[in-house]
Amino acid sequence: MRSDTIKKGLHRTPHRSLLRACGVTDDDMDRPFIGVANSFTDIVPGHVHLNSLAQAVKNGIKNAGGVAFEFNTMAICDGIAMNHEGMRYSLASREIVADTVESMAMAHQFDGLVLIPTCDKIVPGMLMAAARLDIPSIVVTGGPMLPGQFKGKSVDLIHVYEAVGAVSAGKMSEEDIYNLERCACPGPGSCAGLFTANTMACITEAIGMSLPYCATTHAVDNKKILLARESGEKILELVEKDITPSKIMTQKAFENAVAVDLALGGSTNTTLHLPAIAYELLDKGIVVNLDLFDDLSRKIPHITSIRPSGIHSMLDLDKAGGIPGVLKALETKLDMNVLTCTNQSLAENIKDSKILDESVIRSLDNPIHSEGGIAILKGNLAPKGSVIKQGAVDPDMMFHEGPARVYNSEEESVEAIFNGEVKEGDVVVIRYEGPKGGPGMREMLNPTSAISGMEIKSVALITDGRFSGGTRGPCVGHVSPEAMAGGPISAVKDGDIIKIDISNRVLEIKLTDDEIKNRIKNVIKPDRKVKGSLAKYMKLATSADEGAILR
Repeated sequence: MRSDTIKKGLHRTPHRSLLRACGVTDDDMDRPFIGVANSFTDIVPGHVHLNSLAQAVKNGIKNAGGVAFEFNTMAICDGIAMNHEGMRYSLASREIVADTVESMAMAHQFDGLVLIPTCDKIVPGMLMAAARLDIPSIVVTGGPMLPGQFKGKSVDLIHVYEAVGAVSAGKMSEEDIYNLERCACPGPGSCAGLFTANTMACITEAIGMSLPYCATTHAVDNKKILLARESGEKILELVEKDITPSKIMTQKAFENAVAVDLALGGSTNTTLHLPAIAYELLDKGIVVNLDLFDDLSRKIPHITSIRPSGIHSMLDLDKAGGIPGVLKALETKLDMNVLTCTNQSLAENIKDSKILDESVIRSLDNPIHSEGGIAILKGNLAPKGSVIKQGAVDPDMMFHEGPARVYNSEEESVEAIFNGEVKEGDVVVIRYEGPKGGPGMREMLNPTSAISGMEIKSVALITDGRFSGGTRGPCVGHVSPEAMAGGPISAVKDGDIIKIDISNRVLEIKLTDDEIKNRIKNVIKPDRKVKGSLAKYMKLATSADEGAILR
């Protein structure tokens, strides 16, 4: 066993002495040591309940003959961090989570890992660590939040963000928004729609790193405790058989995960996170990039209509059959022979699963859209690519051409929107918000929600930053190269005509190449004065089209 490094032989007598101080017995010294990475915190709704899952995991580990050692990682709530300096830390925290898990596992020579994340950056951060370490690992995602109820309708956090714009435009009363605020987030779990956290949970299950039904089993559902205990038991089998992440997260498994993401119409942030996880397996020949998303998006139809792009919630998806149901619908499009954390193939995992509601999980011959939920746009404004959730765009905005309204930060754009400066037909350009430019590639949920809530029609947004998984509408993010790296987006001026042609995958500015080059030469970049972890991130972060990893 790997843990024998710290517990066997004369020279490890001091190590055993320290272990005994933690309550480890003679019998325990012969058992596998399993690390339990718990991202519990009191300030993140998706994580406030994770101690109960960690305890269930530890019970499962003990029951199966292992010794559990729990440790903690950080977790940032993107909703609370949104639209202020705190959001610069969100994407950067993904690397900290990965480094924390790696450091704890290597320093203490765990034989296996059970990873317990829930929210946006914590799930990919833990998967990055699992891939990097390549020791037997299994993931227990914390589960979605139940939707709230407001005036007889299901609501979630995005309804609250959009309500701010509605109140500002005089379309909603302050009393109503107060009552909405009180009920939209009714308890533990990741926000109730198919936003980034729940998208990543679905992808984790689809790629084979968590047990069937884990992604959609809700935080308050007792089945989540049972899945956590079962995962704790299962890790001992993975250790015994040496089933490591690289044997599960193969190239075909990543392609399955991308296909499920596209079929669900998930968050555009997956185009950052899946390449970042795959990068940790580069030595295994794994490559996941924007071209893969684009290729599969033309082949995989969009078959679910979940908030924010549709009418259903994660609860509806769970009741309809969960991710096994989605996999059943996509069977002919996937490699069903890949190995999973159950020590069985994907085909074996779903052989008894059923689609229980075909209005929620549609068949391939009755899709919502014939293409996947995400599209990759390129052109002279984004030579290395940009990303849009096409499944959340109204048909009449699949093509849009209009004058640019340019802002050098999210704050500038939000102020302009609320001041009535953005008009119908405009293309709002928010730049210097990329991985280096932000730094940290902030999510632009406030400007998109303000425009939706104020009911400003026919407006598109473009940014070298990110959009929240809760974003809907013609919002193009991840424009690469970013402005801070001298990308063409830095050359845009107010009034320039920008064309967004989603069907043909085009993002262009009506300027000649020479004009763009000349303008870039004269660009004056903002001086972002940062220190600490953000300074490190600014220096080392790669482009969004490469997953915004540190290199």
